[in-house]
Amino acid sequence: MHFPIIQDILIILVFSVVVVFLLQRLRLPSILGFLITGIIIGPAGLGLISAVDEVEIIAEIGVILLLFMIGMELSLKELASLRKTVLVGGTLQVGLAIGIAAVLSRIIGFSWNESVFMGFLLSLSSTAIVLKILQDRNEISAPHGRNALGILIFQDIIVIPMILVTPLLAGETGNITITLLELLGKSLLIILVTLVSARYIVPYLLHFVAKTNSKELFLLATLMICFAVTWITSETGLSLALGAFLAGLIISESQYSHQATSLILPFKELFTSFFFVSIGMLLNVTFFAEHAGLVLLISLGVFVLKGTVGSLAAAVLRYPPRTALLTGLALFQIGEFAFILSRVGVENGVLSQQMNQYFLSVSIITMLMTPFVMMFSEELAKVLIPPPIQKRWGMFLARGKKAANKEKKHLKNHLIIIGYGLNGRNVARAANYIQIPYAIIELNAETVRQEKDKGEHILYGDASQTHILETLHLNQARVVVVAISDPAASKYIVSNIRDICQSVYVIVRTRYIDETEELISLGADEVIPEEFETSLAIFSRVLQNFMVPVDEIDTMVRSIRSDNYKLLQSQPRSPKMIKPTRIPDFKVTCVRLEADSGKLAGKTIQQANIRRNYGVNILAINRNEQMIYPIAPDQKLQQNDLVYISGDPQHIDAFYKAAK
Repeated sequence: MHFPIIQDILIILVFSVVVVFLLQRLRLPSILGFLITGIIIGPAGLGLISAVDEVEIIAEIGVILLLFMIGMELSLKELASLRKTVLVGGTLQVGLAIGIAAVLSRIIGFSWNESVFMGFLLSLSSTAIVLKILQDRNEISAPHGRNALGILIFQDIIVIPMILVTPLLAGETGNITITLLELLGKSLLIILVTLVSARYIVPYLLHFVAKTNSKELFLLATLMICFAVTWITSETGLSLALGAFLAGLIISESQYSHQATSLILPFKELFTSFFFVSIGMLLNVTFFAEHAGLVLLISLGVFVLKGTVGSLAAAVLRYPPRTALLTGLALFQIGEFAFILSRVGVENGVLSQQMNQYFLSVSIITMLMTPFVMMFSEELAKVLIPPPIQKRWGMFLARGKKAANKEKKHLKNHLIIIGYGLNGRNVARAANYIQIPYAIIELNAETVRQEKDKGEHILYGDASQTHILETLHLNQARVVVVAISDPAASKYIVSNIRDICQSVYVIVRTRYIDETEELISLGADEVIPEEFETSLAIFSRVLQNFMVPVDEIDTMVRSIRSDNYKLLQSQPRSPKMIKPTRIPDFKVTCVRLEADSGKLAGKTIQQANIRRNYGVNILAINRNEQMIYPIAPDQKLQQNDLVYISGDPQHIDAFYKAAK
């Protein structure tokens, strides 16, 4: 039995791998590779794809999953904070784009009906491409990212009335007022269902699903919610993308959104790549080659016009000039929903076949330009808006500065606890007592629910998923404690941690001594085997019953623990060191001056010549619970001082030995 779609999927994957690999070598965005792949294998290129309709369906799923994940990364509160951007910024951007494009089209010689429709097409930007790039660049929460998101939401909503108005522009009769009122009623109903679902239905549903500890069931439930809401919105006449976005918002109000995101992420990446390939397939290479000059000129005009309009919309919202310009540079392209609108225009005779080809060519060119423009947007902003202008405008737009500072605050220099059993609870209790900032990852839904009610910073999710670790800003953490009882999962987690961050200090709890060596080889800094610690506890209890003095027992336990951990880790025992995230070879640690040998204690820093003899810098001294800093060269070192030093591992070890 022959399945053309299987062959076409294979062709898309093979060409995508080759093209994206080559572009990655040139450090160019993968989106560009997918668009180029579509152009090469599309009907107007090599003509290798036969099941075009099936590929478009797969591409549509990609858009649904992309918008679904964007929705999950927001919340209803955050969306409410965007209401001014959506209503005011979106109305201005769309209104100005339609007005200016319509006037220019009329001057060229088009009728008013055709001119207004041209404005419709020009006003829409690419939700999928812009949000994908913002997501990859971690700029979704930045001021210009939030502006772009708000305006794109408005565009996704306004495209429905545009489709309804198009037949009227063609001169067809119809009661548009009743149609719009019906659409408004349906929209209000959808919003009401979204609010009720987000608050009362979905959190409880996901809680019961999560309690089963079945990843498969959780994934199925998440996809069910996504496609159910998407189907409902499409049936009421709204766009699929808007429905997917609302579905994501519904899940975002539950504590399971991060786990849902980590499970959906691989599917989203695959399906969105098909979307971008399908967009590239729309370009008619022959038509573009014959009209390249005019197409490029129109594309440049669209870039200037839409970039300016988007910047003005953000400026009216009183954002600083840099933020306003970055917003405009993100929204200059023509979007994928304009393709749907163009089909309606062709069917109703408002858009000729030739003009549709110009439109498609310009759309693809502006989409191809988008990754480059957004990549160099910061440099463009510096060139177009010099610092003196930014300063004067920034003083005038004081409110914009406040808006620009509304980025999410997140943990920094913190502790991450993976697993909230007995060990995890004890670590959290100690961190809370010493006031160390910490966050917890736990896969038991009931535990997460209970601890959240107590105010703990706990996240439901599987720590073996990279997205979960990145959600808690692993790159800026100081220590990670892996306190779970699953050996295979512990190894996978340690490996993932090291893929993301090389400098964080990783401590792993394990059951058996035999597991220690492999965990250390995977990147753990310290492994605590329960088997060994249990044997020490039994040993100390035995000695107590033989009336051995407590201080002697403690000395023996410390000696055994030290000697055995040296053996287990096959490396000299050094003081625990902290690696700052951005400087992997530079470490900070604390050493106690135990020996009164004359090498260090009793001498000033200058006399001991710390820098030359040991290659470290003394940052501070803790003496009798009093911190001494900054440190002067004539500062004397004393026995039992806690000395905070910085340097590379070899020099720190030399200082450590001298202190002993």
